[in-house]
Amino acid sequence: MGPQDFQAAASARGLALDVQELSASTRTARDAAQAVGCEERQIVKSLLFLVDGSPWLVLMRGDRRVDLALLAQAAEAAAATRADADRVYEETGFAIGGVPPFGHRNPLPTLLDACLMDEPVLYAAAGGPNALFRTNPSELHGASSARVACVCAK
Repeated sequence: MGPQDFQAAASARGLALDVQELSASTRTARDAAQAVGCEERQIVKSLLFLVDGSPWLVLMRGDRRVDLALLAQAAEAAAATRADADRVYEETGFAIGGVPPFGHRNPLPTLLDACLMDEPVLYAAAGGPNALFRTNPSELHGASSARVACVCAK
Protein backbone atom coordinates (compact mmCIF):
# COMPACT_ATOMS: atom_id res chain seq x y z
CA MET A 1 0.00 0.00 0.00
CA GLY A 2 1.14 3.58 -0.53
CA PRO A 3 0.13 7.25 -0.47
CA GLN A 4 -2.63 6.74 -3.06
CA ASP A 5 -4.21 4.04 -0.87
CA PHE A 6 -4.01 6.33 2.13
CA GLN A 7 -5.58 9.19 0.14
CA ALA A 8 -8.45 6.87 -0.84
CA ALA A 9 -8.96 5.87 2.82
CA ALA A 10 -9.05 9.55 3.82
CA SER A 11 -11.57 10.33 1.08
CA ALA A 12 -13.74 7.41 2.24
CA ARG A 13 -13.85 9.12 5.65
CA GLY A 14 -14.97 12.37 4.03
CA LEU A 15 -11.57 14.04 4.47
CA ALA A 16 -10.02 16.19 1.78
CA LEU A 17 -6.40 15.87 2.91
CA ASP A 18 -3.50 17.41 1.03
CA VAL A 19 -0.96 14.59 0.88
CA GLN A 20 2.48 16.01 0.15
CA GLU A 21 5.09 13.77 -1.42
CA LEU A 22 8.41 15.45 -0.68
CA SER A 23 11.86 14.95 -2.17
CA ALA A 24 13.32 14.57 1.33
CA SER A 25 12.79 11.53 3.53
CA THR A 26 10.15 11.72 6.25
CA ARG A 27 10.90 8.25 7.70
CA THR A 28 11.86 9.61 11.13
CA ALA A 29 10.23 12.35 13.17
CA ARG A 30 13.39 14.46 12.90
CA ASP A 31 13.53 14.01 9.10
CA ALA A 32 9.84 14.84 8.76
CA ALA A 33 10.11 17.99 10.89
CA GLN A 34 13.05 19.22 8.83
CA ALA A 35 11.27 18.42 5.56
CA VAL A 36 8.17 20.47 6.38
CA GLY A 37 9.81 23.12 8.60
CA CYS A 38 8.06 22.40 11.88
CA GLU A 39 9.02 21.32 15.38
CA GLU A 40 9.57 17.61 16.03
CA ARG A 41 6.73 17.67 18.57
CA GLN A 42 4.30 18.47 15.71
CA ILE A 43 5.06 15.17 13.96
CA VAL A 44 2.66 12.32 14.66
CA LYS A 45 4.37 8.95 14.97
CA SER A 46 2.10 5.98 14.17
CA LEU A 47 3.57 3.10 16.18
CA LEU A 48 2.35 -0.48 16.38
CA PHE A 49 2.46 -2.40 19.65
CA LEU A 50 1.32 -5.82 20.74
CA VAL A 51 -0.91 -5.43 23.77
CA ASP A 52 -1.49 -8.81 25.38
CA GLY A 53 -0.53 -10.14 21.94
CA SER A 54 -3.08 -8.07 19.99
CA PRO A 55 -2.01 -5.22 17.69
CA TRP A 56 -2.72 -1.66 18.82
CA LEU A 57 -1.71 1.57 17.12
CA VAL A 58 -0.38 4.46 19.21
CA LEU A 59 -0.26 7.99 17.83
CA MET A 60 2.59 9.78 19.61
CA ARG A 61 4.31 13.16 19.42
CA GLY A 62 7.54 13.05 17.44
CA ASP A 63 9.68 14.10 20.38
CA ARG A 64 8.26 11.58 22.86
CA ARG A 65 8.42 7.84 23.51
CA VAL A 66 5.68 5.44 24.55
CA ASP A 67 5.70 4.19 28.14
CA LEU A 68 4.83 0.50 27.81
CA ALA A 69 3.34 0.27 31.31
CA LEU A 70 1.06 3.27 30.66
CA LEU A 71 0.05 1.77 27.30
CA ALA A 72 -0.88 -1.55 28.92
CA GLN A 73 -2.81 0.30 31.62
CA ALA A 74 -4.70 2.46 29.08
CA ALA A 75 -5.58 -0.66 27.07
CA GLU A 76 -6.63 -2.51 30.23
CA ALA A 77 -4.04 -5.18 29.52
CA ALA A 78 -1.22 -6.95 31.34
CA ALA A 79 1.66 -6.12 28.99
CA ALA A 80 2.69 -4.26 25.85
CA THR A 81 5.66 -4.69 23.53
CA ARG A 82 6.75 -2.99 20.33
CA ALA A 83 5.85 -4.84 17.12
CA ASP A 84 8.63 -5.72 14.69
CA ALA A 85 8.74 -4.42 11.11
CA ASP A 86 7.18 -7.55 9.62
CA ARG A 87 4.21 -7.38 11.99
CA VAL A 88 3.79 -3.65 11.29
CA TYR A 89 3.55 -4.36 7.56
CA GLU A 90 1.28 -7.39 8.08
CA GLU A 91 -1.21 -5.42 10.18
CA THR A 92 -1.13 -2.02 8.51
CA GLY A 93 -0.09 -2.69 4.90
CA PHE A 94 2.54 0.05 5.25
CA ALA A 95 6.27 -0.07 5.99
CA ILE A 96 7.78 1.53 9.09
CA GLY A 97 8.46 5.19 8.37
CA GLY A 98 5.31 5.62 6.31
CA VAL A 99 2.55 4.20 8.53
CA PRO A 100 -0.38 6.63 8.56
CA PRO A 101 -2.68 7.13 11.57
CA PHE A 102 -5.62 5.39 9.84
CA GLY A 103 -6.50 3.61 6.59
CA HIS A 104 -4.70 0.36 7.43
CA ARG A 105 -5.12 -3.09 5.93
CA ASN A 106 -6.70 -4.27 9.19
CA PRO A 107 -8.77 -2.10 11.55
CA LEU A 108 -6.71 -1.39 14.66
CA PRO A 109 -7.67 -0.16 18.12
CA THR A 110 -5.90 3.17 18.41
CA LEU A 111 -4.70 5.37 21.24
CA LEU A 112 -3.85 9.01 20.64
CA ASP A 113 -1.44 10.38 23.23
CA ALA A 114 -2.98 13.32 25.09
CA CYS A 115 0.09 15.50 24.41
CA LEU A 116 -0.88 15.69 20.72
CA MET A 117 -4.09 17.48 21.67
CA ASP A 118 -2.02 20.57 22.65
CA GLU A 119 -0.56 21.15 19.17
CA PRO A 120 -2.67 23.30 16.79
CA VAL A 121 -0.91 21.94 13.67
CA LEU A 122 0.29 18.37 13.19
CA TYR A 123 1.92 16.42 10.37
CA ALA A 124 1.48 12.67 9.99
CA ALA A 125 2.78 10.00 7.62
CA ALA A 126 0.64 9.40 4.56
CA GLY A 127 1.63 5.93 3.42
CA GLY A 128 5.17 6.39 2.11
CA PRO A 129 8.71 7.23 3.28
CA ASN A 130 8.41 10.80 1.97
CA ALA A 131 4.65 11.44 2.18
CA LEU A 132 2.96 13.58 4.85
CA PHE A 133 -0.29 15.37 5.44
CA ARG A 134 -1.12 18.36 7.60
CA THR A 135 -3.87 18.00 10.17
CA ASN A 136 -5.02 19.19 13.59
CA PRO A 137 -5.83 17.29 16.80
CA SER A 138 -9.59 17.31 16.28
CA GLU A 139 -9.38 16.04 12.70
CA LEU A 140 -6.79 13.40 13.65
CA HIS A 141 -8.86 12.23 16.61
CA GLY A 142 -12.01 11.85 14.53
CA ALA A 143 -10.37 10.23 11.49
CA SER A 144 -8.43 7.70 13.53
CA SER A 145 -11.34 6.84 15.88
CA ALA A 146 -8.70 6.90 18.60
CA ARG A 147 -9.15 6.96 22.32
CA VAL A 148 -7.15 9.77 23.98
CA ALA A 149 -4.87 8.65 26.80
CA CYS A 150 -1.56 9.74 28.29
CA VAL A 151 0.92 7.03 27.31
CA CYS A 152 4.14 9.01 26.86
CA ALA A 153 7.26 8.38 28.90
CA LYS A 154 8.16 11.29 31.12
